[in-house]
Parts: sequence; structure tokens; C-alpha cells
Amino acid sequence: MLRKKQSFAINNFKETKNQLLYWSNHYGSCAFLDNQQYKSRYNSAECIVGVGAMKIFSTVAANHQKQLQTFIEETNDWLFGHICYDYTNCITTQLIPKKEDNICFESIYFYQPEIVLILNKDKLDIESLTLNPEVVFNEIVAFISNSETFFHPKLTLQSKITKEEYLSTINTIKKHILRGDCYEINFCQEFFSNEAVINPLSIYKQLTTISPNPFSCYYKLNDKYLLCASPERYIKKTGNQLISQPIKGTIKRDNTNLFQDEAFKEELKNSSKDRAENVMVVDLVRNDFSKICKEASVKVTELFGIYTFPQIHQMVSTIEGELPEEVGFVDILHATFPMGSMTGAPKRSVMKLIDLYEPSKRGLYSGAVGYISPEKNFDFNVVIRSILYNSTNQYLSYQVGSGITHYSDPDAEYEECLLKAASIRQVLQT
Repeated sequence: MLRKKQSFAINNFKETKNQLLYWSNHYGSCAFLDNQQYKSRYNSAECIVGVGAMKIFSTVAANHQKQLQTFIEETNDWLFGHICYDYTNCITTQLIPKKEDNICFESIYFYQPEIVLILNKDKLDIESLTLNPEVVFNEIVAFISNSETFFHPKLTLQSKITKEEYLSTINTIKKHILRGDCYEINFCQEFFSNEAVINPLSIYKQLTTISPNPFSCYYKLNDKYLLCASPERYIKKTGNQLISQPIKGTIKRDNTNLFQDEAFKEELKNSSKDRAENVMVVDLVRNDFSKICKEASVKVTELFGIYTFPQIHQMVSTIEGELPEEVGFVDILHATFPMGSMTGAPKRSVMKLIDLYEPSKRGLYSGAVGYISPEKNFDFNVVIRSILYNSTNQYLSYQVGSGITHYSDPDAEYEECLLKAASIRQVLQT
């Protein structure tokens, strides 16, 4: 089935994007991927949206790799979806045990959308399998963006582990590092609420107003929601070019004092601990890319870049490689997932330690959400700085982590976790 395509000029970008978000929310399947007007030479569009599920892939059977690649090839169309961190159980050798999962996103899930919308500054492209694009456009621009019912969230946040338990675990992990079991490990903790009642769209709007990061997304699969304000790209493919942009290194901002804010940036730039963490993950990504990219094509095009986000400064590096024609999406996924910034090095060893010491199942947290285009190009984020919510069982969760090395101070790592989650807590407690 061919898509009907049409482009429409828009006069008020901000209002159109807002209307598009609210209109999208009325579909059971909705992926609203928002760049938040962040300037980068790697941007594809300001906003890419896929709504309505025509065909779905969600199996994790023994031959899932072949089935997924076949689904991509046979559909030969736009696909939107996610890969949970726990998909590692299908890539490696049964590393992830059965831990409690109250959000219940499937391990891997892709859907062919009924309607795809690509928003840029002065135009909106609409591609539809069912409706005339002009009908869709008229629906969007007529939509009243404040028609949703807003109410204060009702929830009681709790920590899965106490601060004392966290500090003790970090000291235990440091003993593993001292023994040579690993060099660096990303250890995460969960905050949650039972009997939580929220308006997911309202929370997403508030979160991305406070923290408008370039890999934000409002992702909805019926009763399951991801409200994401991520600053990090997992992986992107354009033609035969593959890039990854891992983040390692975080420091707070001072938005009231420009001189102090610049001083914080310099402190991060010169931090030996953060540079050591960053170069470890860069080497890990280079190694992953070398499994699938052409020989001698893998390059670090930016090392230790300092990027400013609304509440923090972060250290970001960029790795690029050139792909042979025969390498498909599943090959790339299995060579690079899970992303090194959310595991550590060496990857296989730290995944076992994550399995051993983290009390919560990560689920979609530290997984990825994104799209695959009909040309087999794709772009996926890293699911961090995110709220996960199941409206049926009223369970809400967010997780935060930090990179642990031999030089880590447990108290400082705990404070870094709280810093990364500050915008989430602010929204949920308002």
C-alpha cells in the first residue's frame, strides 16, 4: 500500500507542534520524537511523529533476529518502536533474570504507523496510508491544544534502595574494579510510586518545558507511557554512515551566574575522572562499530565535547563509521546494543554485575526509542531522564545512574543521580 504524501506551509511553528502533540495523543500508538529546536549538524527534522499501528512486530522467539529483519524488509515502510535494555537477554547468554516489571513494555516492539508527520520550521510533511493528508492537516490545525483535562499528579515517591544501601553497593562495586573485573560500570537506582494517577501528556509538557533536550519523546502504547527528556543519541544511520554520541561526564549549571556557569564547564572539561569515563565508552563504541563497519572507517570525530543543556553540562563524544551494503538493522543492533554509556567496560562483564547488584529491572529505561525510514535509515535515542507509567496498574517509575570507577566517591555519585533526576522530581512534586 502506497502512502499519500503532501507538504503544508505553517505560520506558527510553536503552535503547530503543540497541536500535533495533542492530536497524536488520541491514537493508541503514538511516537512523538522531538528535537526541541536543538542545533546539530546531525539533525534530520525538528519533529518526527508516527501514529496508529497498522502492522506490529513484538516477538522475542528463538529466531527473532531473522523474523525482525524479515519484518523490516517485507514492510518496507516507516517503523517506529523501542528496544528495552532487557533485550540483551536475547543478544547475549541469558544474563537478565526475572525481576519484577510493573511497567510491562515488551522487550522489543515495532509498528508500521498509519500516519507519519515530519515537522520543520516552516512546513509539515504528512504521509498517510488511510486518510487524505489534507484531511489530517485540517484536523491538526483545528485541534484545541488545551482541551485535555489537567490535574495535579497523585503519587507518593519511594526509593527502591536506601541511600545507605546505595553507598554500600558502590563500595562493593569498587572492589570488583580493584580486582580487575571491570574498569567502569553504570549503576542505576529506581524511584517509584504505586497507585499513581497522572496526566501523562501534561507531565511530558512540563518535563520538556523545564528540560527541553534534543532526544525527547512522548511515546504511548495504549496504557503504557514513556515521558522522555533525553539528551543522548544511541545510534543513527544515514545511507552507509553510522554514528553514535555517548555521554559520560556531568556537572551542574548555575543559570544565575554566567561566570560560575563557565567555571563549571571548565571543571568538567578538565576532570580526569570524567575524561577517563568518556574515553572508556568511546573505545567501547569503536570496538562495537569495528564488528560491522568497513575496515579503517571507524573514527572519533569529536572527543570530550562539552555540551550545555538546561540544567547541566555534559561531556559528549561522537564516533562514526562506514557500513558495507549487506549489513542490516539487526546486525547493527546486535553489535552495539546495549549502549556502552549505560553499561560500562568491558561490556559483557559489567552486564553481569548490573544483573547482580541492581535491584530493579531496567525495562525500557536505558533502552532506546526511535524510527526506521523506508530507506532503512534510522535514529534512536538513549532512554534516560525519563518517566515510565502504566495507567492500568497505576505504577510510575524513573531510574537514574552514574558511571562508577576506581576514583568514584559514593556520596558524590549519589548526588549526581539526584542532579540528573531533579527536573523529574520537580515536575512530579509540583
